[in-house]
Amino acid sequence: MSITVTTWSLEQTSPADLAPATPPDAGSGIRIVRSEVLSPEFSRFLYTAVGGDVTWTDRLGWPYERWQAFLDRPGVETWVAYVRGTPAGYIELEAQDEGVVEISYFGLIPAFRGRRVGGYLLSEGTARAWDLAERWPGLTPTKRVWVHTCSKDGPYALDNYRRRGFRLFGTKTEEEPEVPAPGPWPGA
Repeated sequence: MSITVTTWSLEQTSPADLAPATPPDAGSGIRIVRSEVLSPEFSRFLYTAVGGDVTWTDRLGWPYERWQAFLDRPGVETWVAYVRGTPAGYIELEAQDEGVVEISYFGLIPAFRGRRVGGYLLSEGTARAWDLAERWPGLTPTKRVWVHTCSKDGPYALDNYRRRGFRLFGTKTEEEPEVPAPGPWPGA
């Protein structure tokens, strides 16, 4: 059995394109923190906790060494949203050639969706994509930030990117095998 999946590719080509979300109230307990000591364990936790119910499966088979090699690349950063000390979601940035930064993963743990965390996390993460080279000597300053999302992602994903100033530059529709959502851990 297969399903039809539409993938949208979006971009910003200037820091001025970013339309930030309204910051949360001071009492909300929301903080965005860079994970400065990247570990495969924590990165895989975020990946499965956020993507387990929306069928993120491409990294599930990665062995520890592949996670570590990816995380050790210059210009790979993970920014985590915390709500009163609990991880609520994350945004993963990946520097590419010629000043391009991909938002390789972005999302919220299901319990935090619909609580106005996503817009703020995307705003802060996109701003960090624009100033990525300031933290990584030797990287070309950012000239373009891009991301893709698909119809399997949350119902507000595409609109969130557009509200933050991302412009659509590509759309493709494909048939994919229907895969049951793996959940955040094996057997979930």
